[in-house]
Amino acid sequence: MTAPPIDGARLAESLAEMARIGATPKGGVRRLTLTEEDKRGRDRFASWAEAAGCTVAIDAIGNMFARRSGRDDSLAPVMVGSHLDSQPSGGKYDGVYGVLAGLEILRCLNDAGVETLRPIEAVSWTNEEGSRYAPAMMGSGVFIGAFALDDILARADADGRGLGDELRRIGYAGSRPCPGNPPHAYFEAHIEQGPVLEAEAKTIGVVQGIQGIRWLDCRLTGTDAHAGPTPMGARRDALLGAARLIGDINRIALDHAPDGRCTVGEVRVRPNSRNVVPGAVDVMVDMRHPDAVNLAQMAGELQKEVAALARDTGLEAEAEDIWYSPPTAFDPDCVAAVRRGAEALGAPHMDITSGAGHDAKYLADVCPTAMVFVPCRDGLSHNEEEHAEPADLAGGCQVLAHAVLEKANESD
Repeated sequence: MTAPPIDGARLAESLAEMARIGATPKGGVRRLTLTEEDKRGRDRFASWAEAAGCTVAIDAIGNMFARRSGRDDSLAPVMVGSHLDSQPSGGKYDGVYGVLAGLEILRCLNDAGVETLRPIEAVSWTNEEGSRYAPAMMGSGVFIGAFALDDILARADADGRGLGDELRRIGYAGSRPCPGNPPHAYFEAHIEQGPVLEAEAKTIGVVQGIQGIRWLDCRLTGTDAHAGPTPMGARRDALLGAARLIGDINRIALDHAPDGRCTVGEVRVRPNSRNVVPGAVDVMVDMRHPDAVNLAQMAGELQKEVAALARDTGLEAEAEDIWYSPPTAFDPDCVAAVRRGAEALGAPHMDITSGAGHDAKYLADVCPTAMVFVPCRDGLSHNEEEHAEPADLAGGCQVLAHAVLEKANESD
């Protein structure tokens, strides 16, 4: 069955309206997980879904499921979605495009009067970004049982606000149980967040899988000391040690080129006072590689550098491996359905591996899964100037609709 045409103008209008929630002066968004802005975004998505005739369910970690019934609602649904939360200075397409593309598919099926054998659920997963609460991809991880619900609900942000308390405060601590029942299949549309599609003049990325990710927290401890009376040679400066370590982390990625990635995006300095020698520094590390062996080697090399730093400087130093997301290969049949959708649209397309983590990574552990990428200008993402062309967003949604409809009419 050929998917009915999606309404690209309606999709663009929905994206623009959602972008006004938490809008920033530079044109981006700030919708951190479980803040008032996140609540308003969730409320808007729920109201649109209900207007489209969907029932909206919320599970115990706050994941939202907008369900369009099928001819046989006893069958496992096809899920399509992403996330509504953003980075502190995020763009207006990262995550939200996948949620609203799922909603647009439900709307266009309604417009065309198309029935599907299976129900379809447009999903918004809680805390994909991991910027307020770690780890990332939290909602989808709890949904499939990768994280224990009680442990995640007990997590606190930097200000000590508990995740479970914040869920209840904004009214999104739902009753649907976690882990949830695996869907028949899962699809996710996303901007690429990299420059490859744009450079290759392709409008559709047929995503083969997701590279592996490791998060490590390094803690360096020296001695707080007065900046004036303390001679340079007598200092145990934790920030100076962190500067050396950050250089080592960058070198590890270069040693594993071209696929290795290492990033230090967060540093916490204590006591963080201009005239005090820093006595403690936390360095948060993001490591990525599409090969599990290489990724393990990179983490091992970091541990060696931390040990050498402690030996050479007299600082106390340790690195804790706090999260690991293995490299993921997507389901060949779902990937083929995406490719058929691109071919049916006549869209220039190419195979691609995701450099970023997505909720699809966890869903792939429990059901057949695939993703659709569309280009973003200059490969820019996690940035207020993030941009994707409306025609590309519409094309990606149309390809997604083809794949979703194909799977939603499978009997087994």
